[in-house]
Formats: sequence, structure tokens, C-alpha cells
Amino acid sequence: MNAVIAAVGIMLILSLSRVHVVIALIVGALVGGLTGGLGIEATLKAFNSGLGGGATVALSYALLGAFAVAIAKSGMAHALADKALAMVDRQHANGGGQVKWLLIGLLWVVAIASQNILPIHIAFIPLLVPPLLYVLTKLQLDRRLIACVMTFGLITPYMFLPVGFGNIFLNEILLANVARSGVDISGINVTHAMGIPALGMVAGLLIAFVSYRKKRVYDLAKIEQVEQVAVQYNPLSLMVAGVAIAAAFIIQLLLDSMIIGALVGFLIFSVSGIVKWRDTDDLFTEGMKMMAMIGFIMIAASGFAEVMKATGEVQTLVESSASYIDHSKGIGALLMLLVGLLVTMGIGSSFSTVPILAAIFVPLCVQLGFSPLAIVCIVGTAGALGDAGSPASDSTLGPTSGLNIDGQHHHIWDTVVPTFLHYNLPLLAFGWVAAMVL
Repeated sequence: MNAVIAAVGIMLILSLSRVHVVIALIVGALVGGLTGGLGIEATLKAFNSGLGGGATVALSYALLGAFAVAIAKSGMAHALADKALAMVDRQHANGGGQVKWLLIGLLWVVAIASQNILPIHIAFIPLLVPPLLYVLTKLQLDRRLIACVMTFGLITPYMFLPVGFGNIFLNEILLANVARSGVDISGINVTHAMGIPALGMVAGLLIAFVSYRKKRVYDLAKIEQVEQVAVQYNPLSLMVAGVAIAAAFIIQLLLDSMIIGALVGFLIFSVSGIVKWRDTDDLFTEGMKMMAMIGFIMIAASGFAEVMKATGEVQTLVESSASYIDHSKGIGALLMLLVGLLVTMGIGSSFSTVPILAAIFVPLCVQLGFSPLAIVCIVGTAGALGDAGSPASDSTLGPTSGLNIDGQHHHIWDTVVPTFLHYNLPLLAFGWVAAMVL
């Protein structure tokens, strides 16, 4: 059996069986390495060498968690939640319908803006979602819908709009790697190439609103145990919080460092006195614990990805798939997209997958007679496939980190499976259609 299929398959089966994702990634990497002929020592060496690749992201999220706790201490996000809660109480007679759509729209807009207007990616989630969770629970909103809304905002903009993270993915990674593999990309409109696949994401989001339209009851008492519902705040604390958030985001954009940005934001709270100096150690530890899971999963995922690369089985997988194509564009496009889905679900990052896939897919696409526009579409869609629905993707880990602070939102069954079904399946279908018509 191909090592990539074995590794990803074991990882997914263990994750769906409610084995912790970190353990599933480690076991999957060992199975993949041994299946790929690396041996136990070479597998462990590859896994260990890859761990450092996730360390920066893990530390970023840990510091972000501490910053989020400091913001919660200031009461800024809770002031927003209090306003929303008051609106819910006033609209109690009609179930708070307007507030429901207002909050869903807010999270959707902020998620989209986090990819381009203010490219902070998932940094907004631990700052904004936990304080609003009490209101969302009062409205009995299904958190699976919220996970789908945020995941849509985290993925669709970068795969369609060449701004912010989209500029990195579409221009610096996708087009650059397709050109490097020998295709003339002059005159290609990358937005045109990815337009139909992006419509697949829109279709998935609309279906999610139907799938999770019914109310879902959560335990309010559990939220009150972990998230302070009644927080004292005043104009000074709100002003300091605003300055800290602005400073953190500006520094992150200027230095391209989430670590320094979060650290500066936390220090502003400490120096201002909003967070007492004697409490900083406890708050810092509390915030790091809040984001510990996502950090460890990202570290383990980097090790897993390095083992997959070391086996060299991605190319073998493509070559074995090519034997079933028999010069058929339709079969070729479908198999390439399925391989992209499998590889990205294992690695957990579209940005890391595209360079691997482009070197293998582009010559195959040229041989099958696909146009340059279709080639860009196939490689881009194959890379984006699996970002939603991957246990190790920050596009799923981010929403879970905000929605599961009270232990009532399971990462696999409430984020990974819903986003897989609502985004990967439509993206696969729309991506295939795009490859056929472009």
C-alpha cells in the first residue's frame, strides 16, 4: 500500500475514533514511514526534524492565548457580548433572530477580513469568539454552523482574491510553481482560474445553513465556569484594550510576527495596570493552556508532513494514479484532485501542498492537453482541497479553539467532519467542472 494513503488513512481513522489528534498524527507518521520503507530510525529522524517547522506557529498561538486572556480581563469583548445579550433579551419574543444573523454576519466578515484587509488569520478567534459564546448559546445556535462560517472565511478569500494571504497563495506560490514547472502563465487571470472552485465553497456554506438550521442546546453553566460572563469594565480599560489590539495588529503587519505582536499587546495591558503585575504569570499560563492543544497539533503535523516528504510516496501515488487515466481528461482531473485532497488532509496546509503537487501534476496536465488556465485551476484546487476537514489544519483548529473553551464542541465531529462534508465535496465537484470547461 502507498505510504501516504496508509499514513493519512490511519490518522483519519484514529481521529474519527476519538483518539487525540496528536496521537493519531504520531501513529500515522510511524505507519507511513514504515510502509514507505524508511525504517523506524529514519522515520523518527524525519519526524523529529519536522517538529521545528511547527514550533513558531505553536509559540505564536500560545502568546495569542495569553493576549486573549488579557483582553477578556479588560472587559472589551464582554462589552460587545453584553450589548448583544441585551438585544437578545429585547427580542426574546421572536427568538432573537436579528441578533443571530448579526453575530453570524460579524464572524463571517471578520473571518474574511482576517485574510486580506487585516491579515491576522485565526488570531481573531480566541479574542472574539469566547466572549460571544454565552450569547450564541443563549440563542441555541448550532456551533457546527459557526465553525463552517469561520472556516469559509479562512479559506475562500485566499483561494480566490489575490490580496493579503491570497496574494501569497495565488501569486507567490500557485502561479510561481506552475511557471517553474514549465507552463507559460503570461496573461493568466488567477481569479478567473479559481472562480468556479470558489463558487463550490459558497455552495457548501449555503448548504451548511440548511444542515444546521435547527436549534442546539448547550449547557450555559459550563460556559460560566470557564468564561467570566459578568466582567467589570470601564472606559479606561476599554481604551487600553483598543490601544493594545491596534498595537498588536500593526506590529504583526510591520514585522510579520504574531509572536512579537501578541507580546507587545500583553505588555501594554501589564504596564497600564489593567492586568496587575502580580497576576501576569497566572494569566500568561492560563492563556497558554487555552491554546496548548492547537500548538501541539501544529507541531505534530509538521513532523507528520516531513515523514510524508521523506518517503517520496507522493510522486509514487500520482504515478500509480496515472495508470488509470488512459488519456482521459475527466478521469485525470478527478484523480489529481483526489490526490490533492489526500495529501493536504495529511499535511494540513494548502500553502505547503501546492509546491509538492505542482512539480508532479503540471507535466501530467500538459501531457493530457489541459490549457494553462485549467492547469492553474487543477493545481490550486488540489492544494486547497483538504484544508477544510483536515484534523491538523489551522482552518479547523482555529474555530475549535474558540468554540470548545467549555468542552462542548468536539474538534473532529463538530468542526472537522462538518467542514469536510460541506466544503471538500462541493469543491471537488466544482473544481472538476472548472478543469473541464476552462
